Parts: sequence; structure tokens; C-alpha cells
Amino acid sequence: MTADVGEQVTDAELAVRFRRDPESFIAVYNRYIKDIYRYVAGRLDAQAAEDLAAETFCVAFDRRDRFDPERGNLRPWLFGIATTLVARHRRKEARHHEALFRMRAEPAAEGHENRVVASVAAERLHPQLVKALAGLSSGERDVVLLVALGQLSYEEVAEALGISPGTVGSRLNRARTKFHKVIDQEAVNG
Repeated sequence: MTADVGEQVTDAELAVRFRRDPESFIAVYNRYIKDIYRYVAGRLDAQAAEDLAAETFCVAFDRRDRFDPERGNLRPWLFGIATTLVARHRRKEARHHEALFRMRAEPAAEGHENRVVASVAAERLHPQLVKALAGLSSGERDVVLLVALGQLSYEEVAEALGISPGTVGSRLNRARTKFHKVIDQEAVNG
């Protein structure tokens, strides 16, 4: 059951379709894979991004009967799944590095996310911004990156993370304050 060429199908209509015909879930994948991949790639390396973007859609497919279009759209639902998978990936990687350290192996000098942030900064961002981003709490960082990389609205971020839009705004304001402090301090020291 595919859409006719040029037909704009809403997320709610897609949800109805993939409940009746699981093969139609491919339309969800085709619509959102680039957005999900771009977001995850901004947080992790390219290989992990490919794996986690694909896993996002596997999880969504497995949970497709639980998706409720009355509670929100597919896009923030998928970004919420991706954010959870990124966090799980980071925890798994941290446990791996801790195990290496206990075995007296040479651990990486810093966590994977910090290396990715530094790499992105070297290519595209000012060093002060990277320092500020690394200084954010994980909740603040998730909100900032969902807005910046995922291009989600406050409401979509709230849906994705299961928090209120007010909490999204608060976390963004705290992040802005931290950004300003780091950038202002660098300007004084620079």
C-alpha cells in the first residue's frame, strides 16, 4: 500500500497504514532516515551513526503498535528513540573504557562524545563553542543538539525526551548562559 506519486501522507495516515500493513513502515523510514542519521552522526562517529540510525527504525518498527498519533508526530517519536540509543551507546562505551582501565590498558584520554565534539569543532565550530558544549549536562546537551542538529521545535524536543516544553526552554536558557560564560571568559583570556 504505497502513496501515489506526489501524494502528501501525514504521520497519522502513515501510522494507520503501517498498523494494517507492516510493509508500509518503509515510508516512515524513507521520510525520516536522513534526519535521524544526521542527528546521530552529529553526536557519534559515522559508523555508529549508521548502526544507531538503523537501530532507531528497528526499535520503532517493533513498537509501531504503541505509536499514538494523538500524542504527537512520528518525527519527535523517532528522535526520542535515537536519543535513548545514543545515551545507551555512550554508557556502553564508558563501561568498555572503564574495563580497559581496570585491566591496566591504556584508556582513551577522553570520552567518545568529547572527541566527536572536538572533531566537529575543528572542522566547523569555534573552540569556545565546543568548550561550552562539553560543559553542559547531558540533559542540556540533548536539548541543544536536538534543536541544532535535529532541527526540532521546542514541542518536538519535549515529545522526544518526554519532558515539558517549559523544561526544554529552561535547559536551553541554562545552556545559553553557560555558552556566554565560556565565550566571554575565552574573549578575556584570548
